[in-house]
Amino acid sequence: MIWEAWFTLSVVALCFGILSLTRLAPDMVLVGGLTLLLLSGVLTPETALIGLSNEGMVTIGMLYVVAAGVRETGAINSLIPTLLGQPKSLRYAQSRLMAPVATMSAFMNNTPVVAMLIPVVSEWAKKHQIAVSKLMIPLSYAAIAGGTCTLIGTSTNLVVNGLLISETDHVSLGMFEIAWVGVPVVIAVMLFVLLFSRWLLPQRQSAIAQLANSRSYIVEMLVEESSPLAGKSISDAGLRNLPGMYLMEIDRDGCIMPAVSSFERLKENDRLIFTGVVESVVDLHRVRGLTPATDQVFKLNSARTDRSLVEAVVSDSSPLVGKSIRGGRFRTMYNAAVIAVARNGEHINEKIGDIVLRPGDTLLLECHHSFAEQEKNSKDFFLVSKIENSTPPRHEKAVAALAILAGMVVFATFNILSMLEASMLAAGLMVATRCVSASSARRNVDWMVLIVIAASFGIGQAMQVSGAAEQMAQLLISFAAGNPWVALGMIFFITAIFTAMITNNAAAVLMFPIALQTAQNLDVNYIPFLIAIMVAASASFATPIGYQTNLMVLGPGGYQFKDFLKIGIPLTIVVGIITVLIAPLVWPF
Repeated sequence: MIWEAWFTLSVVALCFGILSLTRLAPDMVLVGGLTLLLLSGVLTPETALIGLSNEGMVTIGMLYVVAAGVRETGAINSLIPTLLGQPKSLRYAQSRLMAPVATMSAFMNNTPVVAMLIPVVSEWAKKHQIAVSKLMIPLSYAAIAGGTCTLIGTSTNLVVNGLLISETDHVSLGMFEIAWVGVPVVIAVMLFVLLFSRWLLPQRQSAIAQLANSRSYIVEMLVEESSPLAGKSISDAGLRNLPGMYLMEIDRDGCIMPAVSSFERLKENDRLIFTGVVESVVDLHRVRGLTPATDQVFKLNSARTDRSLVEAVVSDSSPLVGKSIRGGRFRTMYNAAVIAVARNGEHINEKIGDIVLRPGDTLLLECHHSFAEQEKNSKDFFLVSKIENSTPPRHEKAVAALAILAGMVVFATFNILSMLEASMLAAGLMVATRCVSASSARRNVDWMVLIVIAASFGIGQAMQVSGAAEQMAQLLISFAAGNPWVALGMIFFITAIFTAMITNNAAAVLMFPIALQTAQNLDVNYIPFLIAIMVAASASFATPIGYQTNLMVLGPGGYQFKDFLKIGIPLTIVVGIITVLIAPLVWPF
């Protein structure tokens, strides 16, 4: 019915307007739009909820668990120096990031590539004090562009190729046939980001850059025996330019070495004294081969994987006031180890155990997860707060986590298992091998992203069943006026618009029969039109809801909906021009 088509278009326009002009959460906006379509009768409950059973949505959920396993074992830390190196400038950092990501995405599904690299890039940006908002969109765009280079690069390419085989007498496209367009697209995307991201991407610093006035802790770390850091210089070990953290001195067999040179080589059992903010203390605890210098952490009645860091402020009624940490038997009383003390910016030149506590001292504790809940109302402390994501890494599980990740990629790439099956198996193995705990696996799933994807599929169904998409496409194509070049351009940009609204695979499936019929009516070769659909459906740069990797970087990059519009619209136009110019030259009309 006509009214259903117009109502659906109105709801879609309303959702886009709200997302573009306000800061309302995308999941709430899209679920609201889906609710209107359901109540109006455009959608049945079955079609409205079709996204909840979609393989793509479930796959992404599983990949969050896999990524958590890689991150919590510390396995990602070994990838940072080799993959990304030492950035000399923002452009250098972006190029070092985008080139390998595009290459990997050409041969494996781009979703696990982005899922794996989001925590890596976040840590790398924090370490080198680069705004993470300058890197997350380039990460997603490089993965998207790389997927246009091979037949297996994205699911969209496989969907269109399957339709080509079933609906025409054409044989399958070759594995690298689309690379004639895909490689120029990758080059164009990289050049565009490197040249214009300085103005088109927002400058939003991570929280660590905003902590200039935060309280500073003194913390001692010990270089473990057989530590991979032993023999490395302080600079090579990555301990010199830590964000929010400064290496004050080294205690080596009782000999104090102040103002240590970056070229000084570390030795086993060195005691490193740092001063810095709490977030950087957490980062120190993730460095393989370093452990808190106090031996009290090894005497706690819980495994390190069941612990986290907690801040507690000593009250004036605490029985610990006037006593040293060791003399007050802190660990025995609270089953917690003090690893750092902050006192109004004062430098406390004593070992942790010898510090005599005063009212108002802020203690950084390593303790069981339950400590914060048990002591939050205690008279011994003014305030007790748990530090999120501070559980020490399971370094001994790093090899297992990387093996599970590699197995998932191999199984999915060579079609031994589907992407859904491979990701579910990998997520299950991450939990079974204790690379990540079950509770942590649940916490690390970004439910907002999954809800947005599910709602998007429902709205896509409304566009199709109401006839809104087909009427809109036919109307726009009529403006081509019989010119195949113009028609090809129209097909590309209509597909790109639909992709921004209804996801890439839905847009490709919807546009395939329209593109095929257009080519037949014009009596020209249909392959350029199908290539245009492949690229346009994958080149989802303009909105975060158009492609799942955009959604995945939305939160970590601190982006707003309009940030994607600002850089994505001109980039889509550039990619469209390249596709329309090259496709008919490779596959003549």
